[in-house]
Amino acid sequence: MNKDIQVVIITGMSGAGKTVATQSFEDLGFFCIDNLPPTLLPKFIDLIEESGDKLNKLALVMDLRGREFFDSLFESIDALSKNENIKPKILFLDADDDALVRRYKETRRSHPLAQTGLPLEGIKAERKMVDEIKGIAQYYIDTTELKPIQLREKITEQFCGKNEQTFRVNVLSFGFKYGIPIDADLVFDVRFLPNPHYVEHMRERTGLEADVSDYVFKWTETKQFLQKLMDLLKFMLPQYKREGKRQLIIAIGCTGGKHRSVALAEAIAKQVSDEYATHVSHRDMKKGRQR
Repeated sequence: MNKDIQVVIITGMSGAGKTVATQSFEDLGFFCIDNLPPTLLPKFIDLIEESGDKLNKLALVMDLRGREFFDSLFESIDALSKNENIKPKILFLDADDDALVRRYKETRRSHPLAQTGLPLEGIKAERKMVDEIKGIAQYYIDTTELKPIQLREKITEQFCGKNEQTFRVNVLSFGFKYGIPIDADLVFDVRFLPNPHYVEHMRERTGLEADVSDYVFKWTETKQFLQKLMDLLKFMLPQYKREGKRQLIIAIGCTGGKHRSVALAEAIAKQVSDEYATHVSHRDMKKGRQR
């Protein structure tokens, strides 16, 4: 099966941020592999091509620790370039010697090429080794002055498709009687609102149904709450996105998670989806229903 496969090879100086880069590519939907031997790269791409359409974005971390490894990487890249469905790109991460030495001291790691154990010795040896691959890299990022979040932003800017969303909002309704969702970032309690449970013909129905939702929103306090909450979210969501968060879970809770929280979660998701990739779910809506 022929399909276009986006392949990014992440390489560069040890300590320059390859771990953060890998996490960033995972957030962008790339399938990531750390330290894949270059000689296996063409075979691995063959397997991906046969797997269907699900895997089409790959990020492969490759460290250059020896001349033989270095030569095989060039051969593998050249072989991939002959496949019309694949355009491999190389991302080279770098930092100045002082920054790399400082990072090795902070982590108390030894450089893999430092025979005497001195980080600077290994760094200088590695620079000679990676100079050629640095020269053909399509993307170069100097992380000397970058914090991890800034490196993430640069990678997102360069490798995120124009139509891709990198920040997702999940709106979740739940019932307090079943416990607060442990993965929620923001939790709002709407048990103060009038409860459709006490309207007999609505008791076994849910907030997804129009007349139940209309009942929830006919009250002044519901309308005021939604307006004030949306004002808060319009302020907070851009701040979370700027901080580098990739997903935000907003949990809306009522007593049983069937009426008020469901109707409000749907309303919130509808408004948020104008600006962000949004998913709404109802954890407890079907619990406790009579059969």
